Amino acid sequence: MTDRSPLERARDNVTELTSLAVTGFWLVALLTGQEWWLVALLVGYVVVVPLTELLYGDADEEAEDIEEADPAPSSDTGDETPLERLRCRYAEGELTDEQFERKLERLLETETLEDAEDATRDEREREFERS
Repeated sequence: MTDRSPLERARDNVTELTSLAVTGFWLVALLTGQEWWLVALLVGYVVVVPLTELLYGDADEEAEDIEEADPAPSSDTGDETPLERLRCRYAEGELTDEQFERKLERLLETETLEDAEDATRDEREREFERS
C-alpha cells in the first residue's frame, strides 16, 4: 500500500473526481425531477471537466505525450525505419549514389505488405529462371 495521504491522491485524481461530481450532480437533478439537469450535464462535461483538466492535469502525462509525439531518432536503437537506415548508410558513405537510388526505389516498391510479397515472389521467379 502507498504512504500517500488522501489529499495527495485527490490532488493526483482531480479530473476524475470532478467528472464524478458532475455526474452525481446532474443525476441527482434528473432523479429529483429538476428541469435543468441537461444544462448541468452539458456545462459539466463541456466546461467544468475540461477546464479542470487544463488547470490541474497531470504534468507527467503531458511529458509522455510530447515524447510519443516527437520521438528523437537514435542510431543506437533498432526502432529505425528502413528508410532511415538507408539514409544513414548513404550519409556515412557506405553506399554510392547508384546503390542508394536502386535501394530506395526497391524500398518504395515494397512499402506495403502486399508489395513486399509481390517483390519477393518476383525475385524468386527470376532466381528460378536463372537456374
